[in-house]
Amino acid sequence: MEAAGLDRTFLAREAIDCTLRFICLATLLLGPDLPGTVVLDEPELGLHPAAIGVLAEMARVAGRSGHRVILATQSVPLVSHFNLREIIILDRTEGATQASRPDEEFLGAFLEDYSTGSLWEMNLLGGRPTHEGPTS
Repeated sequence: MEAAGLDRTFLAREAIDCTLRFICLATLLLGPDLPGTVVLDEPELGLHPAAIGVLAEMARVAGRSGHRVILATQSVPLVSHFNLREIIILDRTEGATQASRPDEEFLGAFLEDYSTGSLWEMNLLGGRPTHEGPTS
């Protein structure tokens, strides 16, 4: 028995939100008119868990083609798709934002048993919110 195809066009309004979000991200990151720098805040929100790895790879592909892709996230699954050299941690120190790279020498041994996302979740990478009182 032969499977029948669709006899009509599938419209965007018929897709669920996560599918539309993924299509938009793919169009941006893999399209021909990608700007020099792309900043995406929590791009994994609403995506199916299986799509998070594809998102990470699309960001990598865009980065390899000479573009800078910055993903701001609090997602352990998304962070787990990147190696330590691809991660920059932002911390608030004395009222200022400080950017640093994880210490690969110190954290390398942990990567035998844990993902980069797990290291972040265990607060070995930094980037945890802290409460700073008002400054005088």
